[in-house]
Amino acid sequence: MRFHQALTFLPVRDAIDLAVVIDAQGYDGIYVSDHMFFPRQLDSRYTYSKAEDGSPFWDGDTPWPDPWCFISAMAAVTSRVRFTTGVYVAPARDLVTVAKQVGTAAVISGGRVNLGVGVGWCKEEFVATGQDFHTRGRRLDDMIPALRAVWEPGWVEYHGPHYDVPAMQMTPAPPGPVPIYVGGHSEPALRRAATLADGWIAAGAYKPEEARTHLTALRAALAEAGRADDPFDILLSVHAVPEVDLYRRFEEEFGVTDVLCAPWMGARVAPDEPAESQHRKRVDASQRFADEILAKLA
Repeated sequence: MRFHQALTFLPVRDAIDLAVVIDAQGYDGIYVSDHMFFPRQLDSRYTYSKAEDGSPFWDGDTPWPDPWCFISAMAAVTSRVRFTTGVYVAPARDLVTVAKQVGTAAVISGGRVNLGVGVGWCKEEFVATGQDFHTRGRRLDDMIPALRAVWEPGWVEYHGPHYDVPAMQMTPAPPGPVPIYVGGHSEPALRRAATLADGWIAAGAYKPEEARTHLTALRAALAEAGRADDPFDILLSVHAVPEVDLYRRFEEEFGVTDVLCAPWMGARVAPDEPAESQHRKRVDASQRFADEILAKLA
């Protein structure tokens, strides 16, 4: 079982500094999220909001660096961790831009990237980039095979229902196949993951029983797609006290391959605390998790 630290919501420079530590502490990966901006007038409802008005739990001051710039910066100061987007709202961008950014990050990192994608929920982002919000699911279904085609070395082309790519060559090409994961637990998301993707990403941290419900549905979707016994990565985040036995049960019962965690969030950091002290507390929290969980599952 592999462990990835989610660095969402950390200030960018703090996250890059922590990435160096995570790499040295034996974690397997780093997980980053995606939004382009926070609109002053937000009419879209956040899919997983607990508020009556559907608002998200962050605001305009929350840092959302571009995932591929962010990953490239962290890749330059690390040597072994893999980077996964959870999730990148790919259909809010055009196909060629997605292919170029992800492919370049794959080259810079030496092939240490996984593309986690989702359809997104914020219509305002789609409007700003000129992409159709209402066809985002169908376009993502077509974008996944299109990306795999465009990333091949040499001259490539792709002809699908939403993307038509004439003969072209995108250099540098990724050093190898880029794994594509699909995030979300809706029926379309599970179908998309089971039929088109190399893996699935949980949509947030689930309580154990909730996780079992979604994993059961995922396993059913894989069976229906004829992929029940195929290699398939499952990235799960559990809203529970970290326990070795808990993670082992999910591995044995559902084939969970990867756990998303954020031990740095357990560090009691005051907003006005000196940066050096904040970093030390995050490092210590990360090390405790490595000692108590990673070392026992190695």
